[in-house]
Amino acid sequence: MIEECMLGVIGAGHMGSALITGMIEVGGLSSTRFTVTDPRQEALESLKKLGVRTSTETLDAVDGQNVVILAIKPQVAPKVLSLIGPHLDKRQILLSLMAGVNTEAIATGLSSTVPVVRAMPQILASLGASAFGMCRGRHATEEHLALVRDLLNTVGSAVEVPEGQMDAVTGLAGSGPAYVYTIIEALADGGVRVGLPRDVSLKLAAQTLLGAARMVLESGTHPAALRDQVTSPGGTTIAGLHKLEEKGLRDALISAVKAATERAAELGKS
Repeated sequence: MIEECMLGVIGAGHMGSALITGMIEVGGLSSTRFTVTDPRQEALESLKKLGVRTSTETLDAVDGQNVVILAIKPQVAPKVLSLIGPHLDKRQILLSLMAGVNTEAIATGLSSTVPVVRAMPQILASLGASAFGMCRGRHATEEHLALVRDLLNTVGSAVEVPEGQMDAVTGLAGSGPAYVYTIIEALADGGVRVGLPRDVSLKLAAQTLLGAARMVLESGTHPAALRDQVTSPGGTTIAGLHKLEEKGLRDALISAVKAATERAAELGKS
């Protein structure tokens, strides 16, 4: 069914571009099914090379599309929603990727009964490795949600959550790649500190996180149990773990998720 969908994307920033690129290059969707709009012509150039129809006129991503994807910043939502609202109908699905803006606020901005589904993606969609949290608005049915899930699953893994948990999804998964990049950089710096060349250290650090993440997902084993498997009594790993606890890594990461969640809620209110 998704192979037959015509997809309009409003916004060709990092998120919109990552989603389109992943759906075409990894998900196998035809580039001819996409129309992407952005007022910045330069933002459209890389997508045009993929064979995607591009335009600087927002409504070109609405008319004739089965799914309209909002890949815009929350701050411009009122202007965009007031523009596209009169041109949407209940046979279409509006998929919002905006942080903080709930489905009721979107529906109010549209003044229509168009079904709204909200999702929080990651730029990892370009690799087909994004984690998505998603929820549906009051006019969206299970059928609408299933279609969006199938669409998102072409570039990662989508899970449904109550809308009240979407800010938490944003704080954890939406902002999560930045936390992980910081961890990789810090591990690589540690390798350099003890004598490894920068390129070697960075490759080892990145591959270690990739492999550890795969082990959690593919084994179904709790991370604590996996950690215990590689922590020998009196060995090197427990010495390193002791220092992580001493320096407060766990507290720092929990606090980062909490702060990002609170900021997502603030964006929605504004």
